[in-house]
Amino acid sequence: MTVIARRLAGHLARGLVMILVVATISFFIVRSIPGDPVAANVQKLIEQGMAPQAAEQATRVLYGFQPKGTLWEQYVDYMGGLFTFDLGQSVTHAGAPVTDVLADAAKWTVLPVLAGTLLSFLVGIVMGVYAAIRRSGKLGDVLAISGSLLHGVPQYVLGLLLSAIFATLIPILPADGPVDILFEPGFNAGYIGSLVEHAVLPVATYALAAYGGWILAMKSSVVTVLGDDFILAAELRGMKRSIIFRYIARNAILPLFTILALSLGLLLGGAVFIERIFNYPGLGLLLIESITMRDYALMGGAFLIITVSIIVANIIADLFYSVIDPRVRSGEEVSA
Repeated sequence: MTVIARRLAGHLARGLVMILVVATISFFIVRSIPGDPVAANVQKLIEQGMAPQAAEQATRVLYGFQPKGTLWEQYVDYMGGLFTFDLGQSVTHAGAPVTDVLADAAKWTVLPVLAGTLLSFLVGIVMGVYAAIRRSGKLGDVLAISGSLLHGVPQYVLGLLLSAIFATLIPILPADGPVDILFEPGFNAGYIGSLVEHAVLPVATYALAAYGGWILAMKSSVVTVLGDDFILAAELRGMKRSIIFRYIARNAILPLFTILALSLGLLLGGAVFIERIFNYPGLGLLLIESITMRDYALMGGAFLIITVSIIVANIIADLFYSVIDPRVRSGEEVSA
């Protein structure tokens, strides 16, 4: 078994344990909510004329576990459904399976988060290199200050500012919903154009929220690389500045790939605020609605999928860094 395969097996094992822990916490949170929503739902169905046994069965389907029996029996029943991807049914979506509701919402979160993160990453690393190389000049100061300012502003504040400026003061972009209802869904210019237009502000918010972190991290990494011996040797050999620039950027960017994978997972959690501001029907808005409407099956599923995305991002980040950085790979092979 190769070194990377062993690392993958270890990460998968730890990730599975963490997912089971999160699922366990979600289960007991639902059971500890004041008023016992599971028992309340059974009583409500009985009052509507349903037989007690039928009410219990309907509630089991709804929440994903058996409402009667000991807490341990309910937990085992819930975890059994989890392993078969059965998270129950949503109260607020006409009894639709939670997995289907989450899958439909995921695309509205993943695509804007991915676009905003990659945009901020590309711009941030380029500006970070210039901020480090020109750190003694005005350009370096301006870039560093812009990164510090944006890095300190919360995501929801950026979202509110962009919405106020470009949707209210200068109404050139929509800030409500993912698409104009006048267009028929499908692969046509009007519908796709409306999708892109409505995605501009959410994507810009994700990008600006992450830009400050990228430029500051890249600047710090470049400053560290500038002090390495191989840069001095390249300068003494009379290499072109463009070649030295590529050497610097290539070595300084390696640590940032780990942060890139992590940020994709973390931004899914931050989507709660941005999607609420722009009424974007993703996982974040779904989580808020499930809490408001006391849709506990959907709440647990949304919380679980956001947590799983962060765990998976951690695994990808570590493995990706091992693959792209030969120093880490060679060190592991020597220790093995």
